[in-house]
Amino acid sequence: MTRPGSHRHVRAPSLVDATVPLVALVVLIGGSLALFGLDALDGPIQVALVLSAMVAALVVLKNGHHWDEVQAASQRALTSITSAVFILLAVGALIGAWNLSGTIPTLVYYGLQVLSPTWYYAATALICGIVAMSIGSSWTTSGTIGVGLVGIALMLGLSPGITAGAVISGAYLGDKLSPLSETTVLTAQLAGVDVHQHIKGQAWTSLPAFGLAFILFGLIGLFWGPAPTDAADTASELSALGDIYWISPVNLLPLVLLAVLSIRKAPASLALMASALFAGVLAVFTQHDVVRAFVADPGLDPVRTGIHAVWQALATGFSIDSGLADVDRLLSRGGMDSMLLTLWLIIGAVTFGTVLEEFGLIKRLIDPMIHAARSTGRLFLAVFATGFGLNVVAGDQYIALVLPSKVFRAEFARRGLAPTNLSRLAADSGTVTSPLVPWNSCGAFMSATLGVSTLLYLPFCFFNIASPLLSVVYGFTGFRIERTRQAQADA
Repeated sequence: MTRPGSHRHVRAPSLVDATVPLVALVVLIGGSLALFGLDALDGPIQVALVLSAMVAALVVLKNGHHWDEVQAASQRALTSITSAVFILLAVGALIGAWNLSGTIPTLVYYGLQVLSPTWYYAATALICGIVAMSIGSSWTTSGTIGVGLVGIALMLGLSPGITAGAVISGAYLGDKLSPLSETTVLTAQLAGVDVHQHIKGQAWTSLPAFGLAFILFGLIGLFWGPAPTDAADTASELSALGDIYWISPVNLLPLVLLAVLSIRKAPASLALMASALFAGVLAVFTQHDVVRAFVADPGLDPVRTGIHAVWQALATGFSIDSGLADVDRLLSRGGMDSMLLTLWLIIGAVTFGTVLEEFGLIKRLIDPMIHAARSTGRLFLAVFATGFGLNVVAGDQYIALVLPSKVFRAEFARRGLAPTNLSRLAADSGTVTSPLVPWNSCGAFMSATLGVSTLLYLPFCFFNIASPLLSVVYGFTGFRIERTRQAQADA
């Protein structure tokens, strides 16, 4: 093909062309992890992703494309994450405002009194599953209830990594089975099935996977969980929270507002920001001492002190020096600026993935997989490898969800496999595995929001690991594999 106004010939990518950017990605990310360890997410991995995107661009240019085409693809990549950018900034603002207003401290205060350390991990997964199913968002669930549950775990001397794994397991169960979830609706639309039929099909992998996760979290808490902190330490932390804040159910009103807006299907970023602003205003009236101490400027009148406190909490987060390390670590968080490293990560990953997708490099890798998948089991394995691979390579769950649904739809139809099989498998492979990759938009969000490195919580995301594996096992065994009416008639 020839670009209008140009005599340059555009060549289709070879297998080597498709492989070179992936090798660059592996080498650069592996090198950054080897050199910087867990600190690699504070900049080195972002640099690796940007350099990998440049390698992909050089391959595209070598094949005859023009730089303005690469630029246009990059612009479309940035457009695709506009929603995620605003959600991330809103979550950062919300965490800062909820700490200022006492919403998160109140959740922790009541949680410390109610939740047993023995069953804490299992209870965390169940609570997040119920909340996410009610509001249809894994991100909102993790960024609100999840933050509080990780904070309670720190106070109880429990593992934040296991707790984060439980939060994510529950959040993604609810996200998958909720008709309010945008990824659930999108998956059903891409596969051409009714959303309720899609949810019914997903339940055959989601519920057993969550049941297994629930049992594992229960066993960890019962037999292998770390010993809880001394009762006196917990009492001192509760006392500190009570001394710093006016603890009351009134402080939970921002959470109630967020739940109402989410159930009424308000855009996530608007719902989060509305809750953050409401929390800030509430803090001015209910947390006078906290607001004054946070601003630390006696020369300001009460009105300007309140505005200064809310503005600063939204922008740079809330901070406090209570003298108790666990309390300070829990409360000194949030702000839009806390999400900037995460945004840098997402921009690099999605730009790299979009260049690979739009210029045919990913398709060049997938086509041989389709031809080699002779059996149903191998076809299911190919879909899983594609979905999870795109989460690693493209860094975005939507690419990992949309592309396999498009590429494999015709092949599923040709083999007489009902589209519900593909919709379930695409969700298990694309959506569920996304938080397991540190530079994926979902992995970066969960790490930044929960304050736990992806590599630390990954081994404990039992649901996110078991659900896609069950889908692949079903493909090889034939269990719950639905056929089209024509295929059934031919049989």
